Amino acid sequence: MTRTTARTVHLRAAGVSFVVELSHPLPRILHWGADLGELTDEDTAALSLTAEGAVLNSSFDTPRQFTVWPTEAEGWSGTPAQLGHRGGAATTPRARLVEAHEGPGELVLRLADDIGELDITLTYRLDASGVLSVRTDLTRQLGGEGQDPAPYDLAGVTALLPLPHRAGEILDFTGKWCREVSPQRGRLGFGSHVREVRRGRPGADSPYLLTAGVPGFGFRTGEVWGMHIGWSGNQRWVAERLPEGAGVHGAALGGGELLAPGEVRLAPGDSYSSPVCYFVWSLDGLDGLADRFHQHLRARPTHPASPRPLTLNTWEAVYFDHRLDRLLELADLAAETGVERLVLDDGWFTGRRDDTAGLGDWTVDGTVWPDGLTPLADRVHGHGMQFGLWVEPEMANPDSRLAREHPEWLLAPSAGPGPTWRHQHVVNLAHDDAWSYLLTSLDDIVTRYSVDYLKWDHNRDLHEAVSRGAGGLDRPGVHAQVAALYRLLDALKARHPGLEIESCASGGSRVDLGVLARTDRVWASDCNDPVERQAIQRWTGQLLPPELVGTHVGAPHSHTSGRDTAASFRHLTALFGHAGIEDDLTARTPEERAGLKRWAELYKELRPLLHSGRVVRADLDGEATLLHGVVAADASAAVYCWVRVATSPRAQSGRVQLPGLDTRGRYRVRIRDEAGLPALHQTSGPAWFTAALGGWVTLPGAVLGGAGLPMPTLDPGQALLFEAAALQ
Repeated sequence: MTRTTARTVHLRAAGVSFVVELSHPLPRILHWGADLGELTDEDTAALSLTAEGAVLNSSFDTPRQFTVWPTEAEGWSGTPAQLGHRGGAATTPRARLVEAHEGPGELVLRLADDIGELDITLTYRLDASGVLSVRTDLTRQLGGEGQDPAPYDLAGVTALLPLPHRAGEILDFTGKWCREVSPQRGRLGFGSHVREVRRGRPGADSPYLLTAGVPGFGFRTGEVWGMHIGWSGNQRWVAERLPEGAGVHGAALGGGELLAPGEVRLAPGDSYSSPVCYFVWSLDGLDGLADRFHQHLRARPTHPASPRPLTLNTWEAVYFDHRLDRLLELADLAAETGVERLVLDDGWFTGRRDDTAGLGDWTVDGTVWPDGLTPLADRVHGHGMQFGLWVEPEMANPDSRLAREHPEWLLAPSAGPGPTWRHQHVVNLAHDDAWSYLLTSLDDIVTRYSVDYLKWDHNRDLHEAVSRGAGGLDRPGVHAQVAALYRLLDALKARHPGLEIESCASGGSRVDLGVLARTDRVWASDCNDPVERQAIQRWTGQLLPPELVGTHVGAPHSHTSGRDTAASFRHLTALFGHAGIEDDLTARTPEERAGLKRWAELYKELRPLLHSGRVVRADLDGEATLLHGVVAADASAAVYCWVRVATSPRAQSGRVQLPGLDTRGRYRVRIRDEAGLPALHQTSGPAWFTAALGGWVTLPGAVLGGAGLPMPTLDPGQALLFEAAALQ
């Protein structure tokens, strides 16, 4: 029997292959995962042949296929790629391939759904890091005379890729305020693992990164497949395993925007663009996934290129106490300590003496600041530091001029806003006048005070998020709100190309690649307690490289957890990110400030490596101890942190392998004590540790990365920093 094979497109990069057969009526996905090498015609024919599954009992009379646009039309009983209707009809889409375009690392498929009267464009891009991005654009066809004028109500678009049967375990995340990105793992059984985000932002309980892998995968080992939704609004994540499989594949992984009923209604000529979904495969465990994402982000033209300035944020130093003399003293001490950017947090604008009033009125409070912000901004700039401001443009207190004079600017039902959250409501950025007011206000403040940096906060979920319509016909507004936010950020940056912006949302409630396409870092959590931060930063780093994550040294007593911690532990925890200080330097002793200064110098020395190298994390037994680090791309240098967050029954660690080093090379190893040394929970440390306290110790890579080093047993709440440098 002769088999005719349709043309096959093979995207390859960084050890990854994505293979699509341009079959009709719909292309089907033959493979996503490990690189298959250069495929000959015979190879592609074999791949196509083996993509034909069996005809099952009590099933369709033809084998099921897994296409680029899975729906019931080809026998797919899982989450469909497209959901919607036109006036209650046209609910069974039958997309067909119209044309395909292939370019370097890119496949663009144009489909047509004649039932829904939609043109569909699927764009796949496989970049040099092996990250596969998927975007969908839908346009309602202009059919001319006789076309049904009813809008097409789009209920959902989901980007889906196949998973093999061996991907039997899943990992995603949950959390709360001050305990974001908390991992949760489980078996991928039959049925659908679905996470829906209905907060109008990703939330502290964001799924963040949905990963499937071979059972038992870890940081350094195991084949894994991951997916992230690059969108700052409502989301839907799914990992799905059906008894009949997904074609010859075992399951499906996907996601997209979660749309409210009636939120997207496409009249003839109207279009909808989905969020970009990012799919990543690795044979090297979670560190392999993270490395691909980090390379992807670092390759962006908008990725921060200058050294990440050591930052002092004033919130936990002064809160709402904006006395100029106190802030000037803080700025002077910050400069002495080595700070390179000072950010004035909440409390500088009109009526803002606490969090119950003033939000939305973006003018300087003349009572508190009779000369404006100029005296502080000039002092900060005079020290050679950058000057930053906290803003929360998407929110307004009921007790504000904005809310009193423009209630129609609120994103709330015509019947009136619901309960406040942190004493605030949401401003409807999709309202043209509100959007223009915010752009003008922010532009004026940035221009007037030469603001270098905005800490852009977002302190509540979006509930009953509707735009008010005539006659009480309110329309769902989350999609439009996020799109308007992106336009506002883009417009402000266009006016101020050097301006940097941080995405903060009650800490880490808006950390996604959509907002990061137009901001420069995120605030991972409002918690600066190093015990909590070790876990938060460890998992935030699964998606983001250290230079994009704000990591600050807090006070000895954490105001969010009530825990007291050692200075060295706070210093070393904050070192592995875009470091800063969240503390009142005027309350610290000269000795404490001297310790911060030594730590600041250490950060500046190590940040070229910390912000360019590969993040590595060791697979250890239990959660009481952690080993993480950053290794240069060529393995010529590394810095590691050995951490104990709790006690454990084990008296000794045993040998711990240092990930990422060249086991064929030789290295010098030394302890770095500039940020302080840990307290030991033993009489003395291992011999290598004692020797490395006095200077460099030469050890082979086979011992460091192969056999491993016996690590000292630390007291809980302690950390040890050491570095390795390859011998030439």
